[in-house]
Amino acid sequence: MDKVVKSEAEWRVQLSPEEFHVLRQAGTERPFTGEYVDTKTEGVYSCRACGAELFRSDAKFESHCGWPSFFEPSKSEAVTLIEDRSLGMARTEVRCARCDSHLGHVFHGEGYATPTDDRYCINSVSLRLEPGS
Repeated sequence: MDKVVKSEAEWRVQLSPEEFHVLRQAGTERPFTGEYVDTKTEGVYSCRACGAELFRSDAKFESHCGWPSFFEPSKSEAVTLIEDRSLGMARTEVRCARCDSHLGHVFHGEGYATPTDDRYCINSVSLRLEPGS
């Protein structure tokens, strides 16, 4: 996988202010506001910054947490996981492996009836859905 490396100025030109805030500054969109929270459309979810495939609709599930939830990435190398101790708690940040953009966080052991018991809690603004793929 070819890494995508751009300057902050290049990302600011490419991304909307909200996309930049979430993808490049590790922000979070407000819960229940993202375009993919409730979508049932089949397809592939790619990184909005670089286009890398991240998740597939067959791994999306209803967690009722306010953000799209997936039980696994489409490929194990699609994302990188980083320890996040911000906000006074220990979490695991999920980033795009290709461009290092912030996607959200992953949580394990919450008891969801999924094959992995993982919840990849991902910002809609970090994703682009390609229907039917």
